[in-house]
Amino acid sequence: ELIKLSVLIVVFHSIAMHSALSPVDVAVRQRTSLKRDKNGPIRTTRDFRTRNIRNIYESYHRRALTYKSATHTFNITTQVCDRFVFCRVSNPKSSEGLFSLSLSLFFNSAMSVVGFDVGFQSCYVAVARAGGIETVANEYSDRCTPSFVSFGPRNRSIGAAAKSQVVTNCKNTVQGFKRFHGRAFSDPYVQAAKSSLVFDLAQMPTGTTGIKVMYMEEEKVFSIEQVTAMLLNKLKETAEAALKKPVADCVISVPSFFTDAERRSVMDAAQIAGLNCLRLMNDTTAVALAYGIYKQDLPAPEEKPRTVVFVDVGHAGYQVSVCAFNKGKLKVLGSAFDPELGGKDFDEVLVKYFCEEFAQKYKLDVRSKPRALVRLYQECEKLKKLMSANSSDLPLNIECFMNDIDVSGTLNRGKFEEFCAELLAKVEAPLRSIMEQTRLKKEDIYAVEIMGGASRTPAIKDRISKFFGKELSTTLNADEAVARGCALQCAILSPAFKVREFSITEVVPYPISLKWTSAADEGISDCEVFPKNHAAPFSKVLTFYRREPFSLEAYYNNSKELPYPDPTIGQFTIQKVVPQPSGESSKVKVKVRVNVHGVFSVSNASLVEVVKSAEGEEPMEMDTPAKEDEVKSSLLMAFLMVLSIPSHQGIHLGKMIMQDKLEKERNDAKNYVEEYVYEMRDKLHGVLENFVSEDRDSFSLKLEDTENWLYEEGEDQQKQVYIDKLVELKKLGEPIQKRYTEAEERPKALDELGRQIQQYTKVVEAYKAKDELYDHLDELEMMKVDKQVNETMTWMNNKMNLQSKQGLSQDPVVKAQEIQAKTKELYSACNHIVTKPKPKVEPPKEETAAEQNGPQAQSLPALKYFSPAGSTLTEGLWIVFHSYSTIIGLQIYSHDICKHFSSYYLKG
Repeated sequence: ELIKLSVLIVVFHSIAMHSALSPVDVAVRQRTSLKRDKNGPIRTTRDFRTRNIRNIYESYHRRALTYKSATHTFNITTQVCDRFVFCRVSNPKSSEGLFSLSLSLFFNSAMSVVGFDVGFQSCYVAVARAGGIETVANEYSDRCTPSFVSFGPRNRSIGAAAKSQVVTNCKNTVQGFKRFHGRAFSDPYVQAAKSSLVFDLAQMPTGTTGIKVMYMEEEKVFSIEQVTAMLLNKLKETAEAALKKPVADCVISVPSFFTDAERRSVMDAAQIAGLNCLRLMNDTTAVALAYGIYKQDLPAPEEKPRTVVFVDVGHAGYQVSVCAFNKGKLKVLGSAFDPELGGKDFDEVLVKYFCEEFAQKYKLDVRSKPRALVRLYQECEKLKKLMSANSSDLPLNIECFMNDIDVSGTLNRGKFEEFCAELLAKVEAPLRSIMEQTRLKKEDIYAVEIMGGASRTPAIKDRISKFFGKELSTTLNADEAVARGCALQCAILSPAFKVREFSITEVVPYPISLKWTSAADEGISDCEVFPKNHAAPFSKVLTFYRREPFSLEAYYNNSKELPYPDPTIGQFTIQKVVPQPSGESSKVKVKVRVNVHGVFSVSNASLVEVVKSAEGEEPMEMDTPAKEDEVKSSLLMAFLMVLSIPSHQGIHLGKMIMQDKLEKERNDAKNYVEEYVYEMRDKLHGVLENFVSEDRDSFSLKLEDTENWLYEEGEDQQKQVYIDKLVELKKLGEPIQKRYTEAEERPKALDELGRQIQQYTKVVEAYKAKDELYDHLDELEMMKVDKQVNETMTWMNNKMNLQSKQGLSQDPVVKAQEIQAKTKELYSACNHIVTKPKPKVEPPKEETAAEQNGPQAQSLPALKYFSPAGSTLTEGLWIVFHSYSTIIGLQIYSHDICKHFSSYYLKG
């Protein structure tokens, strides 16, 4: 009974700890029940409800229970250590341990820990493994996956494959769509960006922005969420290939300046891609986590924090944040940004310069040709990177640029910086803003970490360094730091990994207010709920007095800072509000929250009813002296202006993934035919030349016809057509290939068989000559060996004679596989007979010196073992070890009379 009870306790303790390490709110009830014969059942019941993971861990870290029966009392203690639960049963009087149990806390090993950095131009995927955080490579062995999606007549291409089509299929290859998340088609930003895009934008039925492309020979309009989901699905496949298991849970990075609508749009895209996004993490916060979690010298929690500035200059945005670090703690103090400053803006300056130069020099209107414009963007980006490392004049050359005209130009870093003077002047504004927000001095800054693709521009680095008056720190990988930080956050939220405790406090990027219609007919009232740089995630409770349902409108109250035309977040309607029985207004408590994704919501609303206490009742300790009880009842809420995801979007994505897979299989089948044609055509005049029969010309003609067919009628055929074509060719080619293979393998097999025959023949001859090595073998068995050897030799000679009469272009008389089978048959029949060991005669056993002389003959130190209290051997025993060549002896003696109990010997 005691063992059963202990096992139950350990199991339930494990369940409790498993729930404690889960990132979600838990409510677990434990109950064990065990019957015993007389005194009834033993029951232990434990309930807990909490939202604090730490509280669960601490409360269940150690538990003690006393078990009482009619005759005995035992203490049962359970304790958690690392990911094991130990249970010890002991006697309370003597503290003597009776037995112990342990159970490992098994978690779902298939759970993924993945971080996605979805950038404007490129993406990175980081995963958590046993060795730590690792940035994984895609199918091209590149850790950087371009943020490109290309649509073709039969399939889609995503990533590097799509980027390679940006020139040849520019109208249907989309990039830079991240900036359109959550924006309406009528948004001025969208309308202004249309002119610089080579692909077309269109309005979705919901009013949001869509992308118009030709896919499967039809004109399609995909939402931004759908296109992002396609890219996320590609990143998901990359992570699954690296982890060798399905990926669902992840953390995705977003710019810190993303508004509520943009964040919801990214969440929708993750849902379409089949991902469970545990958190949307700001880029700079992810970098701060990757920076701080490995630091061993951070100040203690009670000491002054270490302040570090993180500057992220990406391809399409400029972000700055100030973070305070203490041991195990990260707090974001403030953030500033410029969404209109990034690497693409510097590319635009170069493109504008060369468009004007080519117009004067070659009379070319570059912007009239989308393909030429795309090529110019690519070359300007390369030139910009070269100028970051070289200050001399650098050339730009493009062959057959437009109208078969080759163009060229030169530029140096100094001139480039003059063109970008206006852009470079915008670098310091966010830096000044962040210092004013946090009220810090430059002397308070411990370090300035810089990252992002555009951070390598010398002019940008110089201005940031001069502003802070110190050298910039580049301890983190400028491209991969965000993805690594996201993977670390996912590992912290996952129970599958044990990560150093590290808390993260984010900030609200824009001030959020609520407005409503006043009950006293005073017009519109408003209240700032979350000011700028308020801690997040965070919840607040607001109290309203209403007689009827009412609405709350959430909005950003500082539209000047907002890089978004509509400051409205959404409208929340509180329903089922009724007056008090006395006719007075009811008290309504509304809970508002900014969650871990940075998304604002009204999480719940409660109607507080005031109930008079009955006369003579004593109030509870927590009651007010007014003898009135407040009873809360939940109210229904309706959230308006949030667009739900159409269910068919996920279905469409699944169909497109299946179509891509079918197209890949079709192309693979076509490639197999092409490869076989080229391979056999080369071998027919090479290694297979002597093995081809008289139909060589017909087979060569068949290969040539197939090659022509592949580029004409067979250019676009079904998968089965290519499979049938390959089978048809192999009917002619495989016999030739087999003759060549047999000619290579047959001599090796014959040599092995001849060696076996020679070996057993020598043994038979030695046996007949009365050799003492084989005189112990049985005569009948040796006759069988002799007969088997002779039969095998006859078979081999016969086959060799027949094969010598065959030409190389004819099918072989005997195959290598038959010869190998004959060799195996000979070995099985003879080997166990000729290798039978000769019987050994053991010499008479001699008494060892240790047995003659007792303990004095020991050659190794003796060990004394004292028996437990209460044993009959009160003085203990001597255990003596001896070493004699390859013999180890162990002898046991009584301590007081040197009585010899027993001896053990081990031969090694």
